Amino acid sequence: MSDAAPPDSPPFERLIAIMARLRDPARGCEWDTAQSFETIAPYTIEEAYEVADAIARGDMTDLKEELGDLLLQVVFHSRMAEEAGLFDIGDVAAAICDKMERRHPHIFGKLARGGHHLWELTKEAERKARGATSALDGIALALPALSRAEKIQRRAARVGFDWPDAAGARAKIDEELAEIEAAQSDAERADEIGDLLFAVVNYARHLGVEPEAALRQASAKFERRFRQMEAIAPKPLNDMDLAELETLWQRAKQTG
Repeated sequence: MSDAAPPDSPPFERLIAIMARLRDPARGCEWDTAQSFETIAPYTIEEAYEVADAIARGDMTDLKEELGDLLLQVVFHSRMAEEAGLFDIGDVAAAICDKMERRHPHIFGKLARGGHHLWELTKEAERKARGATSALDGIALALPALSRAEKIQRRAARVGFDWPDAAGARAKIDEELAEIEAAQSDAERADEIGDLLFAVVNYARHLGVEPEAALRQASAKFERRFRQMEAIAPKPLNDMDLAELETLWQRAKQTG
C-alpha cells in the first residue's frame, strides 16, 4: 500500500507520493479514486485559467498557489496513466525535455544561434510524423473559441490563405454585419454572428492584438465600471430608467 512521503522529502517527490496515496484503491480518498481522465480534464482547464487570472491581477502569492494547483493536475493525470500501465510522471518529464531540445536546435544542436523561427517548422514536421494530413490538424477542440479561431487563421495563413493586409480583414467585418442584417431566421443570424466574431478575430490578428486577452481585458473593464455604477447609484439600478443608467455609466467611466 502507498503512503505519503515524509514531510522533509523533496517537494515534488512528496507530491507524487501524496497523489499515489490518494489514489490507493483500499486506503485512498473516495473522490480521488473515482476520477478518470475525462472527469479531471475540466479541472485542468479551470486551473490553467486561474493561473492566467493570477497573472492578470499581478498577484504573485496567488500565482504560486495556482501553479501548484496546475502542477497537481499534471501529477493526477500521470498517476492515472501509470495505474493503467501507459506512462508515468517521469515519462511526461522526459517527453517535454526531448521536445524542448528538438524544437531548439539552435540552442541544443549544431545550428547557429537565432534559429527561433524553426519552432513552428519543427512542430509542423512533428505533426506530419504523427500522420497529420491538414495544416489545421492538431488544434485542440477544448481551446477557448477566440483562441482557437486565431490559431486556425494562423495555420491557414502559413500556407498563404490570408488577407494581404488588415484592410481586407476590416472589410470582411462590414460584409458580415450586412449579412446579419439580411438574415431571415434566428438560425441564420446565429450563423452570421459566428462569422462576424471570426472576422473580428482575423482583424485583431492582422493588427497584432491577441483577441482572447483583449476580450478578457474588456470584460474586466466593464465589470469594474458596472460595480462602480452600483456603488454610486442613489437607488437600485433596476429602479432607474435608461437615461439615468447612462448618466451613471458615464460617471463610472470617469473613474476608469
